[in-house]
Amino acid sequence: MNIVDGWLAEAKKVPSPNFNQRPLNATVNLLVIHNISLPPEQFDNSYIEQFFQNQLPTGDHPYFETLIGVEVSSHFLIKRDGKLIQFVSCNDRAWHAGKSSFCGVENCNDFSIGIELEGTDTQAYTEAQYASLAELTQSIQVSYPEVTSDRIVGHCDIAPDRKTDPGESFDWQYYRKCLTRTA
Repeated sequence: MNIVDGWLAEAKKVPSPNFNQRPLNATVNLLVIHNISLPPEQFDNSYIEQFFQNQLPTGDHPYFETLIGVEVSSHFLIKRDGKLIQFVSCNDRAWHAGKSSFCGVENCNDFSIGIELEGTDTQAYTEAQYASLAELTQSIQVSYPEVTSDRIVGHCDIAPDRKTDPGESFDWQYYRKCLTRTA
C-alpha cells in the first residue's frame, strides 16, 4: 500500500467535510484505533460513511436521533470484509479523538491518524480486518516514521474517562503479531 500526499491509493475515497488543518509544525506521531457500528452492533451498511459525511438519514433508526448535529470523522474505516475507506487526508486533522491526551500532550487530533474498525467492544474483529489494519499500519509508518510501535494506541488509552474502544474484543497481541508477519 502506498500513501501519496496523505491519501492511500488502495482505499476507496469518501471525503468528509469534518476536518481541518493540523497546527503549524504539528508532526504526525500517533495512531489511534477505534471502533464504530451504526446502528450499534449492526454491520455491512453505509451508515458510517453517511455519518462521517454529515448525511446520516436520522429517520432510519431511533439511535440516529442521538447523533443529530454531531460532526466527526476518521482518516480510515476498515469494514468487516477488510475493505478500506478513507475520509480525510493523513496530512489533515480528522475529528476522531475528541478531548484526549497522550504522554501529557492534549488534543490528539492535532498529531494523530485515526482508524475506525467496523465493530464493537465485545464482538470479535475479523481476520480480514486485522490483515488490512496491519498492512495499513505499516504504510502509515513508512510515510510517517514517528508513528512507532509504542505510539499505536486505542481510543480508550487517550480518553480513558470517556471511551472504551477498540474494546476487550480487540486482540492487541494478535495485531502486533500480524505487524511482524507482514513486515
